[in-house]
Amino acid sequence: MDSHLLEVRNLKKTYPIYGNMGKLFAPKSRMCAVDDMSFYIDEGETYGLVGESGCGKSTTGRAVVGLNKADSGSILYEGKELCGLSEREFRPLRGELQMVFQDTLSALNPRKRIGDILEETLKIHGIGDAIARREQVITTLKRVGLSEEHYFRYPHELSGGQVQRLGIAGALIIEPKLIICDEPVSALDVSIQAQILNMLMELKKELRISLLFISHDIGVVRFISDRVGVMYLGTLVEETDTEELFEHPEHPYTQALFAAAPDISVRNREFSALTGEQPVRTEDFAGCVFCSRCPYAEERCRKEAPKLREIRKGHKAACHKIS
Repeated sequence: MDSHLLEVRNLKKTYPIYGNMGKLFAPKSRMCAVDDMSFYIDEGETYGLVGESGCGKSTTGRAVVGLNKADSGSILYEGKELCGLSEREFRPLRGELQMVFQDTLSALNPRKRIGDILEETLKIHGIGDAIARREQVITTLKRVGLSEEHYFRYPHELSGGQVQRLGIAGALIIEPKLIICDEPVSALDVSIQAQILNMLMELKKELRISLLFISHDIGVVRFISDRVGVMYLGTLVEETDTEELFEHPEHPYTQALFAAAPDISVRNREFSALTGEQPVRTEDFAGCVFCSRCPYAEERCRKEAPKLREIRKGHKAACHKIS
């Protein structure tokens, strides 16, 4: 078996659904945020995870870095099982697994200067003395396009793009092997998005880091990813190399994402646009996850869930209609 940097197998995460009385009584049922999720990331690779809001992308990313505890399944990092580790057992791996949050500003202490925020991470991991830590912080700030002047500023004094660069600096400061980027450019102007994406690609090559890039924007995912997993209602419905996906999208949901894309080169295809809303997936959910919105759904789709299977070499899809 090939050895992967990260391998997720059959990951499942549920949340309780309470009635009108809230948590006074036991939950009525449980919502499956992630169910039977499996993928891998190799060293130096960018894996794009794309899907509309609420499909479980962020839950998956947070489970990888231990912020969400999975109900079942397996997360292997360099062959080491992460599921079931206590916070104390997980702590030594924090230096190798980092996350860039969508709302970076809310993750920063507004009362501390940027230099102190970044140095705190180094102190926690016992890296260097005061002089060495300051030098490392300034080097990292310059690496993400900020300057030594930003060392003395507070987070609220930065622009949106600078805040996101700071979030990336916070992830890079202890030289991780894998960074989970959760919608890192969704709130930025298009020109700033391009700058951040180009910077991430340069850092990836320079530092040989791997990325799990989470986004709802399929155009952004195409620009930065080596392989793409299309996620819907908690599970993968299609997975393949980036160019293969854009040349031959097979799953109806992937095609619907293309139909909604603002990029003309992607949009000008005869695909059905997406209608309706995502249903709530509970533990007693049956059939294909996409059948309630699929224009090709049949009776079989409502009763039998399709397996994610290889339809061509390196190209997987979960759909009964694909031969």
